[in-house]
Amino acid sequence: MKMENLFNENIMELDTYIMVKLKEKTALLKDKLVNKNREPIMLSMGAPTSAPPTILIDKLKEFLTEDNIHSYSVTRGETYFREAIVQRMKNRFGVKLDSNKEVCSILGSKDGLANLIRFIITPRHNDKEKDIIIIPDPGYASYSQMIQTSGGIAFSAPLTFENNYRPDMEKVLEDLKNQGYDENRIKAVVINYPNNPLGVDMTREYAKSVLDFCKKHDILLISDAAYCDMYYNEDKKPFSILEFNGAKDIAVEIFTLSKSYAVTGWRLGWICGNEEVVSRFAKGKSTIDNGIFKALQKACAYIMTSDEGDEYIEEANRAYKRKQSILVKGLRELGWEIENIPETTFYLWLPIPRKYNSCVKFCEDMLEKSGIVVVPGNAFGSRGEGYFRISYVCSDEQLQEVINRMKTDGFKY
Repeated sequence: MKMENLFNENIMELDTYIMVKLKEKTALLKDKLVNKNREPIMLSMGAPTSAPPTILIDKLKEFLTEDNIHSYSVTRGETYFREAIVQRMKNRFGVKLDSNKEVCSILGSKDGLANLIRFIITPRHNDKEKDIIIIPDPGYASYSQMIQTSGGIAFSAPLTFENNYRPDMEKVLEDLKNQGYDENRIKAVVINYPNNPLGVDMTREYAKSVLDFCKKHDILLISDAAYCDMYYNEDKKPFSILEFNGAKDIAVEIFTLSKSYAVTGWRLGWICGNEEVVSRFAKGKSTIDNGIFKALQKACAYIMTSDEGDEYIEEANRAYKRKQSILVKGLRELGWEIENIPETTFYLWLPIPRKYNSCVKFCEDMLEKSGIVVVPGNAFGSRGEGYFRISYVCSDEQLQEVINRMKTDGFKY
């Protein structure tokens, strides 16, 4: 028996996640690059490289010695963690939640998104009969893969300069029907603002229009708010979709502590919103895991409601703004016309140099010649061709070194 025959067709068609492929390729080239003074600089992963808050580490050490801290937790999350989430949502967004009914812990936002998608899709073989989830394009690379492995169809909502990166959902629906899909098969719409990979945000007017669309057509709205704490303008703070009246009737929102407190490997987050969706999600999750390590929950419950946590986020955002300025200045010197500088996330989304007609080829050349690791735009969807994404998460000195290498090695727009 061939072991590959054990796997379902959706898994067999799945490609390796782009960030894993980039890491693997970089590892293979590392010695060669080091030998020519081009040690790899990673501008690919959307993950903070700074240390978590000192108080958070101290609290974790403190809680590690508590009695029974190493025992199983619960899928929904310990009471103190859920209550801290409720307090955080109230403090940050003015959103009121019931900790027992409208909140469930997740092992990071990726875990939450993947399981929610799996729970709402009923696998079918005929493409025209498959459940549909509308996703942003360009968008987080894992959205389409999560839907594919669950047996559904990922239908693209185009984020373009022409639509100000805020697609008209009624037009998306018409396009879907024109392609022969059944609108009654649409299970959910995923929005992601602040956006990965574009770094753009949405207006309240646009958020309301998407909510109204989902209510009109009885479609679940999934808001991926992973980057909600990353912003550079206090007057334009990212907001929660749950701030709108009636949003809980049709929407859930997913949050992670990974970006806010630089704890990407800890895997903590939450889903909140519609009571029925959250409760059924929790039931499904109860068959998969036994929750998050309680010491992590307790330490993060502290940081989410502390002054130290807020100060850490403010300082991190100042550092990211400085890093962004270093890159923007250097890239402009290299010919890139960067006009609309993102006010959220730690990403820059840029066109590839004019002499290239493939984003993959450009990114390969940057890695192989200069040791600079960036992500080809087509990894984020069909509309990403011709672009690449930079994550400015390394040190200021490394970012300046990136610019210096590009100048020396001939990479100009």
